[in-house]
Amino acid sequence: MSRRLLAITGILLLLACGASAETPSPEAMAAARKLVVTLKIADQYRALLPQLLLKLRPVVSQDRPEIERDYDAMTAPGAEIYAPFFAAMVDQIAAVYAATFTLDELRQIEAFYAQPVGQKLLAQSDALAQATTQIAQDVSQKAADQLKQRLIEALRQKGHKL
Repeated sequence: MSRRLLAITGILLLLACGASAETPSPEAMAAARKLVVTLKIADQYRALLPQLLLKLRPVVSQDRPEIERDYDAMTAPGAEIYAPFFAAMVDQIAAVYAATFTLDELRQIEAFYAQPVGQKLLAQSDALAQATTQIAQDVSQKAADQLKQRLIEALRQKGHKL
């Protein structure tokens, strides 16, 4: 699973935990669905399904060629087998967004991500997350090394043998 999808999923779970128990208005749900589509969350899920189905193939088909052929035909890209899952996912994620943000906020967020700069941010988010994680790890390691040396020197000055 991509880091971006994991991050989105984690954020959505956190938002769901803090989300209002109030049912969002139909207008808020429509705006939230539009945002979910703009964020391409369903597309990310769609990209993960082939991996899931590939893992399920030997379990379901029991390595029988006649079953594998039918399995492959039923799970081919574009098959209707996915439709209910996509619809349910989009609705549930939209409900979390609609419960978390006001209608105006949803529209503002969607407007940003619909622009070229928002789409660029979406496209580059995995690479940015990896780069910033690496920077944080590198800086943390350097800080730990330097702090260790400073602390050892300070303790030695106090007469400790290290």
